[in-house]
Amino acid sequence: MARSDYPHLLTIPTRWNDNDVYGHVNNVEYIGYFDTVINRWLITEGGLDIHDGEVIGLCAESHCTYRAGLTFPEDVEAGLRVGDLGSSSVRYEIGLFPAGSDEPAAEGWFVHVFVDAGTRRPTPIPPPLRECLERLVVSR
Repeated sequence: MARSDYPHLLTIPTRWNDNDVYGHVNNVEYIGYFDTVINRWLITEGGLDIHDGEVIGLCAESHCTYRAGLTFPEDVEAGLRVGDLGSSSVRYEIGLFPAGSDEPAAEGWFVHVFVDAGTRRPTPIPPPLRECLERLVVSR
């Protein structure tokens, strides 16, 4: 997918310690970038309270396809969209682009199940979070 296929983009700077001995950002960091763009959106746009909220999102599944390497000191532009929005779960689709590029270095998905913070049982997505997620839903 192209950058324009994602309704939200977040610039994430790579860090010195993201690179591995092979001279590129290590694969484990890519899922961290996924987590960053998702949770930043939920906190800033949906009001998710990660410390004292009654609802939290737990990762149920994630996947990443690597297409090209990223390296420090590049900025990564993380594209975010919602592919499926259920009553208590959401499947995000993410593209990681070298700054200014239309070709993704990686693409993937990430599934959150929203649960009661105390019981860890699935719960409906609260209205403010649902509203911010609906803004990212794309038709196929």
